[in-house]
Amino acid sequence: MKFLLLLAVVLLVAWLWRSGRRNEPPQRAAQPPAKPGPQEMVRCAHCGVHLPHGEALVGRIGLYCSAEHRQLAEP
Repeated sequence: MKFLLLLAVVLLVAWLWRSGRRNEPPQRAAQPPAKPGPQEMVRCAHCGVHLPHGEALVGRIGLYCSAEHRQLAEP
């Protein structure tokens, strides 16, 4: 008889715990980072290729598309 009473109490506690969790608002999933906006396009001082400002290499004379072009233009 004690076993049935203990089982009933355990089931009641489990039922109350689960029903209380259903009322909680669902947690939101993490949002992906925002995409970067458009960047200013710049021209390579050596070959004239246009590229985003964030990818350009800064030199003494101007901006370059690669380290090789920077070395060729700036001795």
